[in-house]
Amino acid sequence: MKELFRSTDPVRISRAVDLLEQEGIAAFEMDRHMSVLDGSLGILPRRVMVADRDEFMARSILRDAGLDE
Repeated sequence: MKELFRSTDPVRISRAVDLLEQEGIAAFEMDRHMSVLDGSLGILPRRVMVADRDEFMARSILRDAGLDE
């Protein structure tokens, strides 16, 4: 799996995962439940991951949508 980006912004992460899934790319949000460890403050970044074979297309989709860093 390849990491596309890390963020503490749940809206950005949700939008990115939705866009990728609409294009048929399975995206996985890692560290989703880590907020329990930081007291639900949202200071620990979550990672958006895709399969190695989907990385190029996923980055292109996120760039076109303005969600890349």
